[in-house]
Amino acid sequence: MRIAHFSSKRIWPVVALAALATGACDRQSPVGEQPAQSEKTAEKAGPSVPLSGTLDISQRGKAAPDVTFNDPEGKTTSLAAFKGKPVLVNLWATWCGPCVVEMPTLDALAAREKDRLVVLTVSQDMQNLDAIKPFFAEKGYKTIQPFVDPENNLGFSYMTGVMPTTVLYDAEGKEVWRMIGGMDWNGTRASALMEETLAKG
Repeated sequence: MRIAHFSSKRIWPVVALAALATGACDRQSPVGEQPAQSEKTAEKAGPSVPLSGTLDISQRGKAAPDVTFNDPEGKTTSLAAFKGKPVLVNLWATWCGPCVVEMPTLDALAAREKDRLVVLTVSQDMQNLDAIKPFFAEKGYKTIQPFVDPENNLGFSYMTGVMPTTVLYDAEGKEVWRMIGGMDWNGTRASALMEETLAKG
């Protein structure tokens, strides 16, 4: 097991085997260093990246972490601000191939379920924060917005060690499940996993 450093005082254990099995990116680089592959390289590799994440229900019923991150305007926010409707939190990075591949399906999900679900895509990029908005503009996403987590507060709270990690919360802010690795959010598997929570509102 290798350890990924998210800041000088924080570490995130890396589940390397899970990353390989689910088409995910393990986080091994020290803060201030991006993996060798660039955003374009990650996306180019996309078609060969499997999107079959691993479902984890071990944290079901746990309250959303009381930590902060930044909204698209740079203002501090938290998951508590989104209570009242189910929330899907997606941790991703521009250098993570499976993250980039699944983003269009998250955008489609956000548009399709806008009345029943909030989709938060929260970047874990450390050095590239200024590139997140241009990235969204270039890709032409219609609904998802560029939230950022410059201190990796959410990443540290979830402790999965891989990206993408996506967590579904019910309307009360309680965890339903988390998906470790990439996922086709337009697929029947995703729809089936979310429907019970979305139907309750």
